Amino acid sequence: MGIKLLWSGGTAIRDFTRGLLPTQPGVVALWAAVVSIVAKEALYRYTARVGRRVNSPSVVANAWHHRSDALSSVGTLVGIGCAYFLGGGWRLADPAAAIVVALLILRVAWQLMKMGMDELLEKSLPREQEEHILSLIAADPAVASPHNLRTRRIGQNIAVEVHIRVDGAMTVTESHRLTVDIERRLRDAYGEGTIVSIHVEPRKQPPLNESK
Repeated sequence: MGIKLLWSGGTAIRDFTRGLLPTQPGVVALWAAVVSIVAKEALYRYTARVGRRVNSPSVVANAWHHRSDALSSVGTLVGIGCAYFLGGGWRLADPAAAIVVALLILRVAWQLMKMGMDELLEKSLPREQEEHILSLIAADPAVASPHNLRTRRIGQNIAVEVHIRVDGAMTVTESHRLTVDIERRLRDAYGEGTIVSIHVEPRKQPPLNESK
């Protein structure tokens, strides 16, 4: 859509420089733009809210499709309004507004493509989110030095892999309870579908003094 609008707007401006005025739009087009703005913005807000609730990038992307339609309608309204009410050389406002809207749509498209590629390439979660994950892991004083953290997004869920150190004298039962508690904290924060893998290591014990 962005490329098509950019092409048509640029073509109209080129024709204007050759002495050809764009066609003056009618009042029906003006009202159609108003209705489109209201309807598409309402669809964007509803779809985006659902996408954030279910944590689905594809639904959020679909919401931005509605927002791009609303943006194009805003540009159309401005351009049609200038061309309809002012006439003459102001008819150029319609294709000029189309170019501005096209650039906005292309910017949104790039952001959505980048988000999708980051997920396909299993890019790590944002640093702030990883720091929050580490704070949840280290909330129990029995956990020391969480390290080798690896995170990624898998569809609507996230995956967390981490190594922790505990007292070397801790029993298997105690270490199991500790990891279950960590898993529960992470799932409470990021959803029941959170995938957690924890590797438990013993803390290094200070060397014992040799008896004389």
